Amino acid sequence: MREYKVVVLGSGGVGKSALTVQFVTGTFIEKYDPTIEDFYRKEIEVDASPSVLEILDTAGTEQFASMRDLYIKNGQGFILVYSLVNQQSFQDIRPMRDQIIRVKRYEKVPVILVGNKVDLESEREVSLSEGRALAEEWGCPFMETSAKSKTMVDELFAEIVRQMNYAAQPDKDDPCCSACNIQ
Repeated sequence: MREYKVVVLGSGGVGKSALTVQFVTGTFIEKYDPTIEDFYRKEIEVDASPSVLEILDTAGTEQFASMRDLYIKNGQGFILVYSLVNQQSFQDIRPMRDQIIRVKRYEKVPVILVGNKVDLESEREVSLSEGRALAEEWGCPFMETSAKSKTMVDELFAEIVRQMNYAAQPDKDDPCCSACNIQ
């Protein structure tokens, strides 16, 4: 059974813990205690292949940002979460992805951009098209989720597994993988 290290990143209060706990336990956390770092494990089957996800739910507050390099170094896939009812959290996502690219030294790191809190549609500050445009710019999948109503939560974690599997395949056009292509 393959194991994957997934890191959930985003500003404080965007719903990183709520999404993770909803996925792992099937429950929604109503009260918000800022996370420093929480670690979860869950078995998941994606495309008929059983896997174990090790999910690191990180701190969104700036005081723990120095720990982010270490999370990124050890992570294989990244879920970047913003709250679609908070424009600033959407702005905060870009430097986090830049940091992933810098630490990993690789442009094609498995990343999913997630707009959370779709259940609060009437309070929306970030449009669907803004989220889609950023994901297109980055060349990564994009989803809108709700930890509260469990909208697209399981699909999100299944998709990050697919992205990590895809990234693990040798790229036939990549010159560094030319040895993989010897007939």
